[in-house]
Amino acid sequence: MAEGSSARNALLAAALIGAAMAGRRLLAGRGDTELAGQVALVTGGSRGLGFILARELAREGCRVAICARDREVLDKARAALEAEGAQVAAIQCDISDQAQVNRMVEEVAGRFGPVDILVNNAGIIQVGPVETMEVQDFQKAMDIMYWGTLYPTLAVLPSMRRRRGGRIVNITSIGGKVSVPHLLPYNAAKFASVGLSEGLGAELAKDGISVTTIVPGLMRTGSYINALFKGRQEWEYSWFSAGDSLPFISMDAERAGRQIVEAARKREAVRVLSLPAILLARFHGLFPGLTVRILALVNRLLPSGEREAGAPDRGMEVERRINSPILGAITALGRDAGRRFQHRED
Repeated sequence: MAEGSSARNALLAAALIGAAMAGRRLLAGRGDTELAGQVALVTGGSRGLGFILARELAREGCRVAICARDREVLDKARAALEAEGAQVAAIQCDISDQAQVNRMVEEVAGRFGPVDILVNNAGIIQVGPVETMEVQDFQKAMDIMYWGTLYPTLAVLPSMRRRRGGRIVNITSIGGKVSVPHLLPYNAAKFASVGLSEGLGAELAKDGISVTTIVPGLMRTGSYINALFKGRQEWEYSWFSAGDSLPFISMDAERAGRQIVEAARKREAVRVLSLPAILLARFHGLFPGLTVRILALVNRLLPSGEREAGAPDRGMEVERRINSPILGAITALGRDAGRRFQHRED
């Protein structure tokens, strides 16, 4: 009896694997793979990964709209993209405000036509132990990385459904799969974003709309300059900026951008970027309890939770206070990426 049950289970597992592979081929083959002439909207497109994705999509022949809250940075990004021949609309928008998002999508449609490709990329990073975080820190993270993903998605869906097609690309994080210490507001919002994205992918496939969940590890975009640091800020900045800059730990952002566009073109359901992120996600999937215990040990090596008065400081401000040649050498690649991808001017 036991042997028969084992055989049935093996056959069932084989059947499920076969069905999954067939479904993957079917989904990968449906729809066009040509992006030229399509309208792409990239949130948080004024700098970092968003800027890279806007540029890659423009190189594919897309008409591209980018949005951000800072008008000056937005105009600078638009000028840089237009200098490469891109057709770009730069729209000031707070994506945590649904009314602003709806107006933005209408403006893009009025200028270029309905959105064919939505890239939900905007994000915020707050670094520090949980005892330094306020409820408002978690709310802000959710506003930008959860609601700021949902609102644009809801705004483009009616048109995509009418046309029976479209691509939605959600930039999440390995922090949405494995919760790393000292990044709790970020992790919580990214976990919500992953759940939303994967659920949307399952529900929207019947409408001809693909949803691609991108799960990056650390990338060299220079984004730590605009991250917010709490607690022992100099120490928090040092470990975070180093991890965000070192090769083998962090991924080249332009290579990541090309992979994301490829995943969108192929209508992939999920793509995890960088070998460290892939290994961490798989290890956590196999040994979730052990992963938490290991991260608890890692947490002991991070700066203590001493609370410092005042608001969080941006990475740029903390870096000026540190002014360390050693840290400068360690973060050289990240600093160069920050200059190239609109994060810094120094």
